[in-house]
Amino acid sequence: MDTLTKTVGENEEISKKNISGSEAIIRSLLAEDVGTVFGYPGGAIMPTYDALYHFQKELKHVMTRHEQGAIHAAQGMARVTGKPGVVFATSGPGATNLITGLADAKIDSTPLVCITGQVASPLLGTDAFQETDIMSISMPVTKWNIQVTKAEDIPGAIAKAFYIATSGRPGPVLIDITKDAQVASFDFTYKHCTGFRSYVPNPAIDYDEIEKAAALINQAKKPYILFGQGVILANAEDEFKEFVEKTGIPAAWTLLGLSALPTDHPLNVGMLGMHGNYGPNVLTNECDVLIAIGMRFDDRVTGDLNRYAKQAKVIHLEIDPAEIDKNVKSDIALLGHAKDLLQVLNTMCKENKHEAWRKKFDEYKAIEFEKVIEKELNPTKPGLTMGEVVRRVNDLTDSEAVIVTDVGQHQMVACRYATFKKSKSNVTSGGLGTMGFCLPAALGAKLGAPEREVIAIIGDGGFQMTIQELGTISQTEAAVKIIILNNQFLGMVRQWQQLFFDKRYSSTELTNPDFVAISKGFGVEASTVSDRSKLDEALKTMMDYEGSYLLEVMIEKEDNVFPMVPTGASVEDIRLE
Repeated sequence: MDTLTKTVGENEEISKKNISGSEAIIRSLLAEDVGTVFGYPGGAIMPTYDALYHFQKELKHVMTRHEQGAIHAAQGMARVTGKPGVVFATSGPGATNLITGLADAKIDSTPLVCITGQVASPLLGTDAFQETDIMSISMPVTKWNIQVTKAEDIPGAIAKAFYIATSGRPGPVLIDITKDAQVASFDFTYKHCTGFRSYVPNPAIDYDEIEKAAALINQAKKPYILFGQGVILANAEDEFKEFVEKTGIPAAWTLLGLSALPTDHPLNVGMLGMHGNYGPNVLTNECDVLIAIGMRFDDRVTGDLNRYAKQAKVIHLEIDPAEIDKNVKSDIALLGHAKDLLQVLNTMCKENKHEAWRKKFDEYKAIEFEKVIEKELNPTKPGLTMGEVVRRVNDLTDSEAVIVTDVGQHQMVACRYATFKKSKSNVTSGGLGTMGFCLPAALGAKLGAPEREVIAIIGDGGFQMTIQELGTISQTEAAVKIIILNNQFLGMVRQWQQLFFDKRYSSTELTNPDFVAISKGFGVEASTVSDRSKLDEALKTMMDYEGSYLLEVMIEKEDNVFPMVPTGASVEDIRLE
């Protein structure tokens, strides 16, 4: 069988006579330059797996141990490469097991193309074996979905799916393909989708509004930039850095904006939000112009909206019109890709320093260092802290690694203290907060960026939600380094119970298994450490090991993550203890 070995150009077609729908799926993916697919076989998708058998050299398939693992792995790959991750799953439970990942990708703007098998079209609606209405179920958590019942519709659906997933604000799409459509034959033609009626992913730039925004920025005495993942998704890191350096404006990042600007950049003032840095939160309510770039003002960033930046003029740069004025009313809204908008804005803004204003951030940083950071990074108590582990990882990797985190206390600590030199280096579940995300996402990140060190930092609770993906890591021989920060609690929930529920630790303490034995049972080398004097040696052993490695670090059981903005409080009410 001859195979497709080159990417189809934007206006180029490729054709082949009389092939099956399942072969058309594989050829369409190859035309979109897909090199890896994550998935799990089953009855309704079996014809596609049979076609895949003949294309093993062109298209690598990674069989995860659970469909949720497959979609999180695809997310990890998408986040480090900027290209859509691709997933196969069968009908019924196989398809429904993708829903959490779809919801996660939707809110975090991660491009995915998920292809699910479905029962044969004559059986639709009959409650056939493993039939589920995945179209209705997935509609709220996808950017677009479609059910294909005819083989000849497969290429067009896949072309459209890739265009929608990657254009405008990226997101996940799902194509549900009936079994008879996979089996039927037709004359195959593939052409890239470059647009269609009623979908306008890139709004026209309004130069008059940019001019107004530039005038406001040039007149500002205390301007402040909040930047999110939109900078990374638009590949606008260079334009953003130019904007920050030219205007001299301090810039703080959202959870997913981390790594868009090098951590050690003098104008990078830190993290926003509930567990963000002291100055970036408090000074939100002192700035006179607030410039939001590629972020959506979610509740974890704003706190009480009635007391959020009421003194400031707000300029919002955003690709998605639905995010404008949704939470925070903007004075000037600039619709478009961050890269395009910043290129124009950079020509209109004047050079500035804002030295007195920037000094205020330094003052708050000094306070936070004394009350929080010094105790976390250089503790005097005997038990290990999460922060000192992250600091040592920074040192060992020279801040060049991809850091993947799960959800909880360890996530907040890692994102606070991990340092980065390169963009697309922070992979975490932001908007949905999906426990179990980290381990498979780290696998996907490593397969997407094999030349980079990929380190999974994960809590003992979240680790057990997708622990079976150790088997996938072992089978693929992906050299993922896994650090479990084990406090024997669901740490973030326990912190809230301590602070707001009078220490009623309801269902949060964990009796954990022997993680080292389990890891070795899966074929992943492992060890544990609890003594500070042995931490450096343990981390170095992990990093020097050629393959995948799991290091369990026993940390203080009841350490809390500060600063913290309590739920419903204002950003200026942030607590340091």
